[in-house]
Amino acid sequence: MYDPIMRVLTVLEVLQARDHVTGAELAERLEVDLRTVQRYMVRLKDLSIPVESSRGVGGAYRLKPGYRLPPLLLTNEEAFALSLGLRSLRQVGLSAFAPATEGALRKLGRVLPEALRESIRTVEDVVAIEPGPWVVSTSVEHLIRAASAIRAGRRIRFAYQSHSGEPSRRHIEPYAVMHTDGRWYLIGYCLTRKALRTFRLDRVSKLEIGTGRFRRPAAFDARKHMEQSMPFVQSEYRVDVWIEMPLQEAQQNFAPWRVSLEEQDGGTRVRCGRDRLEMFAAMLLSAGKRIVVHEPEELRKTFGELARQAERAAGAKSAPPRRMRSSAAP
Repeated sequence: MYDPIMRVLTVLEVLQARDHVTGAELAERLEVDLRTVQRYMVRLKDLSIPVESSRGVGGAYRLKPGYRLPPLLLTNEEAFALSLGLRSLRQVGLSAFAPATEGALRKLGRVLPEALRESIRTVEDVVAIEPGPWVVSTSVEHLIRAASAIRAGRRIRFAYQSHSGEPSRRHIEPYAVMHTDGRWYLIGYCLTRKALRTFRLDRVSKLEIGTGRFRRPAAFDARKHMEQSMPFVQSEYRVDVWIEMPLQEAQQNFAPWRVSLEEQDGGTRVRCGRDRLEMFAAMLLSAGKRIVVHEPEELRKTFGELARQAERAAGAKSAPPRRMRSSAAP
């Protein structure tokens, strides 16, 4: 990268991506000396870009907080991805963001070049995005507060309603929020129960950020925790089945379905919780393997109903097409 203009744009891109960056880091990335880095900063300031600097060997630089991204740094693909991402918020249960989404898209439309506005219009006109039936809407305010508390290392309090409808008050040290299986989950150390707990965020109310501080475990892995605990998060039905499928194959087939898998008797024992059984039963049947149901009894009834529906569908004959009357005058 020997073009000075491209180097200046690279500096701007780095400043936008990071809270601050030292002169030495920029010099190493651009393969120039510190004096040249300083000249690039002067050039950015000449272009009315608000670069702030701190004293010291090499200095550190950052963009003034709140500075807006220049449109020239968005490619066509980036504009399309940004528009698609904003319009996909309902897919993760955040339909309450709709006004903010529309406002952000209008602002983008005003500042983007015409070629990039076309990417936004493409998403609006030809891409249909609808949430699945299993997506549960969640309070945007609670999500923002929980995420803010995690970042600031502050404890939170909230009212919680369990799956059985039992109310309780919780005081926790929040570690992470995570979206999976159509729901948002809040993970943290419950000071009431003295243990790590997972809460459905849509069952949380009256969430308040407290003054107490804590230090989040540096090695905490939200995805790994959910993989271990998700199968047993409280649900309407506790499912326990055996399927004639090797464990390795089951791991590949059932990975997105938040289940616990265990090798047993030449097959795999599958355990999980479910609020609805129809979709899970259909998924098991689609594997084409022998299945043994341990529990619940309702799953056997669901299999029976699916069998009756399949039998009716297999025996149904196509109806002859109805003749359409012509609307034209004779």
